[in-house]
Amino acid sequence: MSILEFNQKIDNISQYLHSFALNLTKNSEDAKDLYQKTTYRALINKDKFAPDTNLKAWLFTIMKNIFINNYRKKVKANTIMDSTTNMYYLNAGGAEHNQGETNIFIKELNDMIAQLDDSLRVPFNLHYEGYKYQEIADELNLPLGTIKSRIFFARKELKKLIKDRYNNIFDIRLKDKKKAV
Repeated sequence: MSILEFNQKIDNISQYLHSFALNLTKNSEDAKDLYQKTTYRALINKDKFAPDTNLKAWLFTIMKNIFINNYRKKVKANTIMDSTTNMYYLNAGGAEHNQGETNIFIKELNDMIAQLDDSLRVPFNLHYEGYKYQEIADELNLPLGTIKSRIFFARKELKKLIKDRYNNIFDIRLKDKKKAV
């Protein structure tokens, strides 16, 4: 296949490549860059393309691999882009955050789970630990539908407990503010 024929085939599927690039990047400019890198790499490696195979699939694979490699580089660099006008890169590494509120919420959540009836709590905890529904059903010697409904009702009860708990806290804070005024 000549370079001219190869370029023509790439041009014929360029709209699909643009769509796929936009789908991967979620950004118009990044999609254009990804498309450009993909076509460049395809032209450089034209000799590695087998003529009677699917060019579209080959180009999509190249694009996907470029996207993944770029993503891994960004994660490894652990930098974020500042959206201010000076557009400097900030190093986000090493920032420590206080986990106190999270730890308190987790403890309160565990207390709420402990309040659940055993018939709901046990399947819920097993599912939370990563067991599949069928494994839980086999372990507890119960039908699969029963396990699914118990986990559903456990979630529903926990949502209610969380809502009640935090509505009470909000009401107490609101009353304290009114007293202070």
